[in-house]
Amino acid sequence: MIHPQLRSRAGALAATLLLAGCAALHPQRPPAAAFVVLGADGAPTARALTTARTCPSITIDGRTTAMAVRAPFGPIPLRGKDHSAIFHAEAVSNPVLSCETAIPAGSTRASVAGRALPLPKGDIRRIVVIGDTGCRLKGKDFQDCNDPEAYPFARVAASAAAWKPDLVVHVGDYHYREDPCPAGRPGCAGSPYGYGWDAWNADFFTPGRALLAAAPWVVARGNHETCARAGQGWWRFLDPLRYEPAAHCDDPAGDARADYTDPYGVPLGGGAQLIVFDSARTDWHGFKPGDVRIARYADTWRKIDALARRQRYNIAVDHHPLYAFGANRDAATGAVTLYGGDAGLTQAFGALDPRLLPSSVAMLLSGHVHLWEQTSFATDHPTQFVAGFAGTAEDIVPLPRTPPPGQSPAPGAAVEAMSSWIDGFGFMTMERTGPDAWRIVVHDRDGRPRNTCAVQGRHSTCAVPQV
Repeated sequence: MIHPQLRSRAGALAATLLLAGCAALHPQRPPAAAFVVLGADGAPTARALTTARTCPSITIDGRTTAMAVRAPFGPIPLRGKDHSAIFHAEAVSNPVLSCETAIPAGSTRASVAGRALPLPKGDIRRIVVIGDTGCRLKGKDFQDCNDPEAYPFARVAASAAAWKPDLVVHVGDYHYREDPCPAGRPGCAGSPYGYGWDAWNADFFTPGRALLAAAPWVVARGNHETCARAGQGWWRFLDPLRYEPAAHCDDPAGDARADYTDPYGVPLGGGAQLIVFDSARTDWHGFKPGDVRIARYADTWRKIDALARRQRYNIAVDHHPLYAFGANRDAATGAVTLYGGDAGLTQAFGALDPRLLPSSVAMLLSGHVHLWEQTSFATDHPTQFVAGFAGTAEDIVPLPRTPPPGQSPAPGAAVEAMSSWIDGFGFMTMERTGPDAWRIVVHDRDGRPRNTCAVQGRHSTCAVPQV
């Protein structure tokens, strides 16, 4: 006689095998995107975005489970014209389901619906840095999103993936398709727009597919991902923090929470880490007295300082540069005027530390300005790299080889070296050569080197002042 418990187990095993056989006969629909994002302490999370109503399966070291729902299936709701910077009632979008699964430390293999996922390495030595990747459709500025020469992010992403990075760092601004393409403009005709899934997919997930598959990602939030703009997609798709129904930008009443997140550290190995902080809601004009953002960013600085004490060597990552130049040209006279780092962050951080970032932060990676730039200082300030040149329409006003006497991008910072590349699309790579040393290469859209730099501690020098 067969014991009832054994009979029950045998039946369960038979059912499992039957389901597995059915799955083999009816493979799952591949998700629209599947990737790995790193959060606090470098913890990896698998994300999958799908237009199916159920989450795909994930297999980790041979064990298959269903992914958990991060944000439920449905279209991203419109926030309303009184609360959004841009409102297009007709900009409806396909529904999407956001799924996720935490990947246990020490895992060696993972896949989603049969698609292999890249897992983090304990010692990260090769990093791709990109930023400002979307195709600009806004106001009077319309990029030709249908032309891979005018909008080359897919090419940039494929070239960066071919470099075989251990990690990808995106310094913010993923979504740019905010307004409809004007009638009679074939360069962007038919492009989705607004803040729904279709625009996000066209702007980031489809062109970035090769690079999303190449390595885990660290994602900084840009000003385009504030709640009044593409924040709803940011929270559904990219932010490594837990998705909270009360603070995910759908309801403007929750923006006071959803527009600010705490910094976190991502270990690189060898006593080094990235410190990622959210600067999305700063104001480059500066803050008026009593603005709640002064206290918000003061709190951010204190948390950056606490994180920086954990490791000997720190690289900060955010969207807005603190120690870099931008340039404007007067339309009437042609005169070029330089401007410095973000005034709001300088105001909030500078009240706590004249250096702006804590003393153990040796480098800052940012975007926002649509160019590539390097600055290094004779004073005790971090070296700055700006990598906002991966897809969005470029800034075309040139930066000088050296700044005018007495001009600095940050209070008290004395420039000892600077380099720039204006009106060129590409990506930046960082290859670790020592405990606090890196070899930086600036690549064009096809991966060809255009400039090289050496970083030692908080100082950097580049081979070419102006590419």
